[in-house]
Amino acid sequence: MAEKISAPKGTYDILPRDQPVRLWVEGRAADVFRRYGYGRLDTPMFEETRLFARGVGESTDIVRKEMYTFQDMGGRSMTLRPEGTAPAARAYVEHGMHTWPQPVKLWYHWPMFRYESPQSGRYRQHWQFGIEAFGSDSPVLDAEVIGVLATLYDDIGLAQVELRLNSMGCRECRPDYVARLRAFLEDRKGELCKDCRERATLNPLRTFDCKVEGCRAVMEQAPRLIDWLCPACAEHHAVVQRHLELQGIAYLPDHRLVRGMDYYTRTTFEFQSAVLGAQSGVGGGGRYDDLVETIGGPPTPGVGFRNGSRTHPSGIGAFPRRPAHGRGTDRLPSRPHRRGPGTGLPAGPRAPPAGGRGGA
Repeated sequence: MAEKISAPKGTYDILPRDQPVRLWVEGRAADVFRRYGYGRLDTPMFEETRLFARGVGESTDIVRKEMYTFQDMGGRSMTLRPEGTAPAARAYVEHGMHTWPQPVKLWYHWPMFRYESPQSGRYRQHWQFGIEAFGSDSPVLDAEVIGVLATLYDDIGLAQVELRLNSMGCRECRPDYVARLRAFLEDRKGELCKDCRERATLNPLRTFDCKVEGCRAVMEQAPRLIDWLCPACAEHHAVVQRHLELQGIAYLPDHRLVRGMDYYTRTTFEFQSAVLGAQSGVGGGGRYDDLVETIGGPPTPGVGFRNGSRTHPSGIGAFPRRPAHGRGTDRLPSRPHRRGPGTGLPAGPRAPPAGGRGGA
């Protein structure tokens, strides 16, 4: 008998029994995005590697360790899309969207590819929803973007999800803070893990992401970026908070919350769920006022989010749920527990929940 071939590690198949949930979540998301004025964008599944090197940042873990990069037949370096914001920004520039009425509001639902160690909630190919709003630096738009994601979670009935909020400053105030943080880390480098000692040199803000207990204890004593914001960034952050409160959205300040891409400025946010354990992030994003200019476009502010793979297509079952705020016919469909005649599914043993193969 020939050796059985399985799906690549860190990937999953979406079986017929999972499709009703997938289609229901897609439909609810599309409806929420439409109500807020966002139009759908689709881009190629691969882009020139330099888009991510310049846009995401050469010192980031994504570019250094996680991208699926290959040479095409013409000798050009191409990369399977690891995230959605840089491709959306590239499309904004290439198609002259800066000449459209601003802000330009886009949404997408794309497969992403990252070579990560497969674990709960992280896959080497996974799907993400995202929105991007280009052309306005208003903090009110930041609060709206957060409100869109909060509305989506409310619509599909996710419970026990809380919002964390921070500011990463701007090109005026962040360099001074990073210098202070780097000096702090140099003084404490003997207490840091190998990865954090490397991050302290390449990208000090990333040390806040470390899950090693010793490093986390050190970072609790680190200077906080929120305390070193320039007056303009401090005011921006205050307005974001005011408009979250006006929407009735509760949040927790979290000075440890940084994003993994170099393009982020000012607002950063993440919805988290304690039921997911160490990988607690459900979805999040922030502002990126320098990204479009970095990839060759005119200076253009932007803000957006992406929703992680854990709530799609069937990972929604990992969360406590409350009744969805939709019409009765729009409630989350149940997956069949039985196979064979009358179920529309072939006879045979039940497939495992979508989540694919783990391992190295």
